Amino acid sequence: MAEPRVPGSDDDRRLELPCGESLDPHDIDLGTYEYRCTCGESHAVVQDPHPPSRFFPESLVAVLQETIETDDEFEQFGTPHLMGIVLEEFPEKVVVHDAAEDGAVGYAMVWITDFDARRLHEIVVELVVELMEHAISHAEDDDAVSEFEAQMLEFDVGEFVEQYRAQRDFESEHDAAL
Repeated sequence: MAEPRVPGSDDDRRLELPCGESLDPHDIDLGTYEYRCTCGESHAVVQDPHPPSRFFPESLVAVLQETIETDDEFEQFGTPHLMGIVLEEFPEKVVVHDAAEDGAVGYAMVWITDFDARRLHEIVVELVVELMEHAISHAEDDDAVSEFEAQMLEFDVGEFVEQYRAQRDFESEHDAAL
């Protein structure tokens, strides 16, 4: 015989992860960057309050925010847009939970990926570099295009991510440990 359930019970708020396991979104606090899953893998966790500087230096974030016009409810380009790019590229590897109506958590949106936090960081950088390459290809300044292409030949995503993760400033108002 089926057991009666109360609306809003724990069973109603299970979030299925890309690996097939599930978790209660209330188990994710603002300091969670990675979730160690019962499947044995770690999954990157990104929340809307996490600043884009989680992935890029503030100087690049400022350029992206000045350059990219958003056509949504967000005032400027930010983490939801970065995760939207990842979701578009890897729809089967990312789950999204909308918690905007849930006052018991400190976020409105959470994305959990099949990738660990380091691999997600690399993917975000790779996708933004692709966007930048596409944008610069439309420039009318051949010297700027050539210079950008030359810089990208020397750019090592893995090395950038390694250095940025090691040197990220967790003391400023923009790069706080979450």
